[in-house]
Amino acid sequence: MRKLIVSAFVSLDGVIEAPGGEPGYRNSGWTFKDIEFEPAAYELKGREQEEAGALLLGRVSYQAFAPVWPTMTEEFAQYNAMPKYVVSTTLQEQDLVTNWGETTILRSLDDVAALKATEGGPIITGGSGLLHQNLSDAGLVDRYHLLVYPVLLGAGKRLFSSTDKDKQQLKVVESETYSNGIQKFVYDVVR
Repeated sequence: MRKLIVSAFVSLDGVIEAPGGEPGYRNSGWTFKDIEFEPAAYELKGREQEEAGALLLGRVSYQAFAPVWPTMTEEFAQYNAMPKYVVSTTLQEQDLVTNWGETTILRSLDDVAALKATEGGPIITGGSGLLHQNLSDAGLVDRYHLLVYPVLLGAGKRLFSSTDKDKQQLKVVESETYSNGIQKFVYDVVR
């Protein structure tokens, strides 16, 4: 059974929208604006690439990443090389970017559960806000890798849905606070 890991940049008030500068959100690019760069805070991101066996994305994140990441050979070398899975009911095979390696479309969360049951390294998912919420609500997430930024953004897409569900216990397996105020939290989902 493979672990499914949700990786996210998140504001203190739970917003995950547009951390890298995506257009259309008023606080776009908030992860690098007014926050001193501290390389140690991003060690987790490099480790994710080394340990992951597959990349899982929602359609919107796939369509944003796929045209750009293949050209970023230094920053995303391992992600570019690993198998990619896109959860979408609307994306078609002809919509896939051909220069980004092996990509498979999954049509449902049941397909994600079936992927988790295969052999291989952890499945990492980043971006993909709605997918994160659905995976969490369905009980498919095994671990969270969160970099929490010392900012309040108010409105925006949230890491977790507002669905009324049973309490889910998490266990902190790693945490650290960096000089720029970013906090790293790695949580395992307790089953």
